[in-house]
Amino acid sequence: MNRRVYLYFVVTIALGAVLGGAGVYYYLWHNGRLHAPGGFNKERAVAHLKKNLNLTDAEVEQVGKIFDESSQKVKDLQKQIDPQFEAIHQETRVQIRQILDPEQAKKFDELMRAIDERHKHRSPAPPPS
Repeated sequence: MNRRVYLYFVVTIALGAVLGGAGVYYYLWHNGRLHAPGGFNKERAVAHLKKNLNLTDAEVEQVGKIFDESSQKVKDLQKQIDPQFEAIHQETRVQIRQILDPEQAKKFDELMRAIDERHKHRSPAPPPS
C-alpha cells in the first residue's frame, strides 16, 4: 500500500511537470515569443497585416517592399553604429581593468574572453558585402 501511494505521488508530480512545461511552451508559442528567434520575420509580419487589415495582393507586395527597404536602412545604420558601440565596450573594459589588481585583471580577461566567445556563437554571420 505504501509503495502504491508513493508511486501515485511520483506519477502525479511527473505529470504536473510535463503538463506545466507543455502549458508554458504553448503560451510562449501562441504569444509569438518562440516564432522568430533573433529578430523580425517579414513574412510573418506581412501575413499578420494581410489578415488583420484585409490587404489586397498589391498592398501585400507594397508592404513587403517597404519592409525590405526599412530592413536595409536598419542594416546600413547598424554598420555605422557598430564601431561606436565596440569602442565604448573597449573603453569600459579598459577602465574596469585599471581598478583591478593583477589577479583580478587576469580573471576579468578570462571572463571577457568567455563572454566574447558566447556572443560569437550566438550572433549570425554578417551578410556578405
